[in-house]
Amino acid sequence: MKNLTKYTCLLLGLVFVGACANLDYPDRFKETQGVPKVNFVRYADRDIAITQAAMEETICIVGENLTSVHDIYFNDQPAVLNSSYMTANTIVLTVPKNLPVVQDDKMHLITRDSSVVLYDFKVLPPAPKVESMSAEWAAPGEKVLIAGSYLFAPLTVEFPGADPIEVTTSKAGGSEVEVTVPTGAQPGKVKITTASGTGQSSFQYKDSRNILFNFDDNRGKMGNCWHAAKIESSDLSLDGGYLLLYSADGLKSDGSDWPDAGYHFEYWPGNWNTPETYEDDGADDLTRTVDFTGFKNMALKFEYMIPETDPWKGTPMQIWFAGHNLITLQTANNTYFHDEAVSLPRVMWKPWLESGSYDTGGKWLTAVFPIATDFIWYWDGTLATGELKPESFTGMEIFIAAGEENEGSPSAPKIYIDNIRVVPIK
Repeated sequence: MKNLTKYTCLLLGLVFVGACANLDYPDRFKETQGVPKVNFVRYADRDIAITQAAMEETICIVGENLTSVHDIYFNDQPAVLNSSYMTANTIVLTVPKNLPVVQDDKMHLITRDSSVVLYDFKVLPPAPKVESMSAEWAAPGEKVLIAGSYLFAPLTVEFPGADPIEVTTSKAGGSEVEVTVPTGAQPGKVKITTASGTGQSSFQYKDSRNILFNFDDNRGKMGNCWHAAKIESSDLSLDGGYLLLYSADGLKSDGSDWPDAGYHFEYWPGNWNTPETYEDDGADDLTRTVDFTGFKNMALKFEYMIPETDPWKGTPMQIWFAGHNLITLQTANNTYFHDEAVSLPRVMWKPWLESGSYDTGGKWLTAVFPIATDFIWYWDGTLATGELKPESFTGMEIFIAAGEENEGSPSAPKIYIDNIRVVPIK
């Protein structure tokens, strides 16, 4: 009797499940025939009609016979349709996140038989992202390139303290825009506003934060090295004094020379006290100026200028930091930075590599080297195996030498440098 009851219940359960599978749910999606009609589009979360929306924004299409729609494109980008959010009078969906190849500012509603209904609707890109400026210390009246994402004209560019600049053209793809620095521009972050919103730069115009060397004060001038740096001030100056890397003897592209008399800037903190200390004016530890705890989210920056008459054609610029454990004034040496056992990470800058010759046309530009991604090379151009730590940034050197053999051509470039700094980039 027990077994009979058990199997009877099982049979009844199967019959019930089968019956449920055949029930007709009145709200279940059913594709219909005919042509759809769009009356208007509104926000999905509020009853406000709209004629445009940002990428990845959720909207609601309101109309008639919308269950006849099989596909929807915004410009030439397909939207994802979910029948759970489709009825005869509404479709809820998310605007595609990709930029169109062909932009016609239309919504394309396509039926199964390939009939197409067009509806005027503009897709706005995301708010602009302002990522870099070709010359962060450009003077008012100078042209600069601002790079980023979604920089689609028409747009306005705003420098602190100056009137917004109206821009009617931008580079295809929205990656770059050219502007003239306005009169009255003050130090600070740059803003760009488009139809999609406002973006603010992570960099600062005329950034004076965390300056390690401006070549106007004592640091870098007082002989904390073996070779006196060429510190000058002239009509070429960007902002007072500058460092000049140059020797008439030039550079050999195979790295077989040792051009430290003209192409080497050294800064080793310390003094001749016993024990050695690192607080003296112009001889102090660089970590007294910059907190390097978050160095992985920081970048080394400086302004530089290379005249057309003295281009750079070969040999990389190596830039490295080093801690007290490797070098101070009293422990100065010229071996630690090409010691395989240390394998100190550094920048290996070769702007001449692509074209064979590089200059800035006599204009000051900004070099940017994110520490996490650019300080990765060893003396000979291979990847470094050493590790940087917050205490690794007490001293600094720039040396145009070595690298991989037979790269570029011999040359005697004049490289002007100013405002060496380490600043946050996020």
